[in-house]
Amino acid sequence: MSQSADILIIGGGLSGTMLAVQLLRLPGRRKVLIIEPRAELGRGEAYSAVELGHTLNGNAARMSVDPDNPDDLTQWLTEHIAGGGWPESAEQDVPVSELFAPRGLFGVYVQQRLAEARKVGAQTGSSVEHIRAEVVDLQVDAGSVQLTLSNGQALRGGYGVLATGMFPAARTPQKTSSGLNAAALDPWDVAAMRQLDPQSTVLIIGSGLTMVDALVSLEQAGHRGPIEVFSRHGLLPHVRRQPPGWIDFLSDDHSIRTPRQLLRELRRHCRAAIAQGIDWQAPLDTVRVHIARLWSQATDTQRRQFVRHVRPWWESHHHRSPPLSAALVERLYKEGRLRIQAASFKGLETSPDGGVRIRIRRRGESQTCVVQGAALINSSGIEYDWRRVARPLPQQLLARGLVRSGPLALGIAAAIDGAVLDAEGCAAEQLFAMGPPLRGMWWESTAVTDVALQAKALALRLSGLG
Repeated sequence: MSQSADILIIGGGLSGTMLAVQLLRLPGRRKVLIIEPRAELGRGEAYSAVELGHTLNGNAARMSVDPDNPDDLTQWLTEHIAGGGWPESAEQDVPVSELFAPRGLFGVYVQQRLAEARKVGAQTGSSVEHIRAEVVDLQVDAGSVQLTLSNGQALRGGYGVLATGMFPAARTPQKTSSGLNAAALDPWDVAAMRQLDPQSTVLIIGSGLTMVDALVSLEQAGHRGPIEVFSRHGLLPHVRRQPPGWIDFLSDDHSIRTPRQLLRELRRHCRAAIAQGIDWQAPLDTVRVHIARLWSQATDTQRRQFVRHVRPWWESHHHRSPPLSAALVERLYKEGRLRIQAASFKGLETSPDGGVRIRIRRRGESQTCVVQGAALINSSGIEYDWRRVARPLPQQLLARGLVRSGPLALGIAAAIDGAVLDAEGCAAEQLFAMGPPLRGMWWESTAVTDVALQAKALALRLSGLG
């Protein structure tokens, strides 16, 4: 069977769904197909969570999917709660704009906005159809994109969009595997964690936001034993607070162009804020809107220095933990159940007596040692290097030279308008990308606001209106 459409969107998580919403809202008649193996659109990896404890790491005021209305999620939550939805929201005891919603509920919000956009599109003859399958191959010829699906179906469209979202390390097959995922529990699989001895020792690789999710999962599964966390720098995400406004110093000073200049000036403003009794997060939060510009104008050497020397601290300070999850981390730490160690994972060891054994090297030491636990969780974050992702489509695209790695092997390379760059550096006319695949282009390309803005701009480009 074969089917044709004006636009083929590969991936139906937040990125692909938001692009479809923007396309449906625009004037004109067009047929859009979203190819997504999950049963539901709008959820993807991030918003398929079913546990209430797995919340957004940003409050409602920061998470609107409508780039023209920053209060969109706040307004939706207000109506949803008033209608009897999410009664647990009262436990946070804050205004709706400051609520940290469950990620599963955020998925419902995205789906409702898609349903509304479908009604708008129907008035002009536009439609979106969900094809439940995985894209395993893609080819481009003059004027069209052809897809081969896992179910044997073939699709043809005028444009193709790589909206593949994130590849969580815990759920992504690696081209060169250490065997970690085969031995590890899924960080979000509460049911599997309920099978553990509640008093057993659990080992976790990685100390970022995925680790925080894993702790929430263990808590909800009834685990009460020790938890050993290993990461290279031993840094935990800071808790997200709601600081007052601060001067947008990057708008006022265009001489700041390099990562080194940014860090120096940011530290100065943070010290000034603390001296005035203001949360240091206030100056940091003003940087967010300027990251894409600063990253894109930096040299490869400067980017490499940032990733090597600054990234761990940037991640822990900028990608902060929701308050309820941070409170759990603090409680486990004070109870002595949680221990964070700066150490590198060096591989799995045979464990003849059951459980798991891993080899680590603690920071500052030259020798490795073996640590044993009843279970292991891989919380090492997101895999952005497409060369390492052992899935059919990324490997086919790279092998054919239809895409090339982005700066520092983060995602794939693209032009400013999202047109994918091939192995020779030429911009495609029919193939585009958005969201996490453009990590190397803009550094921050995964947040809801980033995706919403990219979706609007790309929709205008594909419709011929931009």
